[in-house]
Amino acid sequence: MMIHRARGWELPETAVTPENWVLGRRRGLGLAAGLIAGLGLPAAARSQGGAPVARNERFTPGRALTPEREATSYNNYYEFGSGKNVSSAAGRLPQRPWTIRLEGLVEKPQELDLDDLLKRVSLEERVLRHRCVEAWAMTVPWTGFPMADLVRLAAPTAAAKFVVFETVRDTAVMPGLRQSWYPWPYTEGCTMAEAMNELCFLAVGLYGKPVPPQNGGPIRVLFPWKYGFKSGKALARIRFTDTRPVSFWEKLQPSEYGFWANVNPEVSHPRWSQATERLLGSNERVPTRIYNGYGEFVADLYRGLDGEKLFL
Repeated sequence: MMIHRARGWELPETAVTPENWVLGRRRGLGLAAGLIAGLGLPAAARSQGGAPVARNERFTPGRALTPEREATSYNNYYEFGSGKNVSSAAGRLPQRPWTIRLEGLVEKPQELDLDDLLKRVSLEERVLRHRCVEAWAMTVPWTGFPMADLVRLAAPTAAAKFVVFETVRDTAVMPGLRQSWYPWPYTEGCTMAEAMNELCFLAVGLYGKPVPPQNGGPIRVLFPWKYGFKSGKALARIRFTDTRPVSFWEKLQPSEYGFWANVNPEVSHPRWSQATERLLGSNERVPTRIYNGYGEFVADLYRGLDGEKLFL
């Protein structure tokens, strides 16, 4: 007799919102080819060789999906304002044409057109949980590709130890850039090992549509096991370096935000507890899980780093 032992981040099947309620006609393991054509994504993002973008079921979230209207209307994006209602302002950020510069310790620095890039990778859908350092959380379906695929295209040299992600600076539509006390541009960073981990993801779609500007479109990086501020939006530049970067929030407030930023319910933010989180949509408060419930995929990345502040 097979005995299934639930992992710490899993919830019973009865706790999951029925898929047809949130995704309508998108059922099963992937998206029907006929529906893909109407998603609004660029052709390269909708399919590869005519095949639909399939869902990767390896990362089962164990939690109901957040309603789309909640996930796309409650957003942090300081380039457009310090409040949560930035979706209208962010909508003015042009999404095409879009290029991403790969530079630093790479064999050949290059500038990639986003649509050309999407023709060179295999896209998939992942339903992922996300945890904000402000203690709210959401669970949403992204379309994109592993960060490891882009690393391979960049061909970093052996000297590269870290990756730096830089958000676009568009002074014409980003009023927050005029706030000179912030260390613009918005930058985030990770180790090469973190970038190559299977969970690290570059997203170009959300709820079967292009990622809205307020959610970081047209392309953003995702670290589902970390606090959300690590996930840089509207990526314009990715740099490979041998020096550990000091990113936006760490520059601004090093006593509250560090380099690693892994989720841990037992390590409080200096001004509030991280033991629980509020789910967008239901406002239910639930226990926070270490590494946001993804420890089986990422915990080994941090072996032997006992002297580091992994959870700040």
